[in-house]
Amino acid sequence: MIDWLFPPAPTASLPIKGSTQRFPVRRILCVGQNYAAHAREMGHARAEPFFFSKPADALVVDGTDPAWPTATANLHHEVELVCAIGEDGGIVGWAVGCDLTRRDLQAAAKEKGRPWDAAKGFDQSAPCGALTLGDLPDAAAPIALTLNGEPRQSGRLDDMVWSPVEILAKARELWDVRAGDLIFTGTPEGVGPLVAGDRVEATIEGLEPLSFTMRAK
Repeated sequence: MIDWLFPPAPTASLPIKGSTQRFPVRRILCVGQNYAAHAREMGHARAEPFFFSKPADALVVDGTDPAWPTATANLHHEVELVCAIGEDGGIVGWAVGCDLTRRDLQAAAKEKGRPWDAAKGFDQSAPCGALTLGDLPDAAAPIALTLNGEPRQSGRLDDMVWSPVEILAKARELWDVRAGDLIFTGTPEGVGPLVAGDRVEATIEGLEPLSFTMRAK
C-alpha cells in the first residue's frame, strides 16, 4: 500500500449514456484550427492542425456550471466534437465539448511567441457532455452552439479539415495515446465572448447535449 503524503485527487471522469459506468479521463488533447472557416476568422489560412492540451482536472461535466476564470476580460466559447480513447487505443465513444479560451491571454501569447497553456489549460476550461459509446452516429452531423438561446456557432462535422481517425493518427506521432485520453477535434466558425451569467447550449446531432451557465467570479 502506498503511503501518500496527502490523499491524491479523485480521477476526473465522464458519465456514459445508458450506463452506470464512468469513463476515467487520463488527459485532454485538443486540435487547433481544424475547420477552415474558423481558421480564416482567426486570421490563418487552411493548414494542417496542431495540438495543445488541457489537464484532466479542467474537465467540467454536464450539469455543472464552470466558474468565471481569473485573469481574463475576454473569455470565448468553442463547441467541439470530443473523441474518447478506449483500451484498444481506438476511438470508443463521442461527446459534445466546449473549449473555453482566455482569448486575451492567447493573443498576448501569440504576439510574444509563447505557449498557450494559461489561455487554454486553466481550471474548469473543458466542459463536456456525457459519452456515447460506439460509432459516431453521423459523420456529417450538424454541430452548433447557442448563447442565451441565440445561435452563435454552427457547422457540420464533415467541415473538419482532418477527420477524427486522421487526428488520432497524428496524435500518435506525438504521444503514446492511451485509454482514458480525450481529444477535442476543433471548432467551427462563430467563436465569441462570454460574460458571467451566460447560458451555453452545445449540440451535435445524435449525441448527448451539453449545457452550462457561466458562474460569476
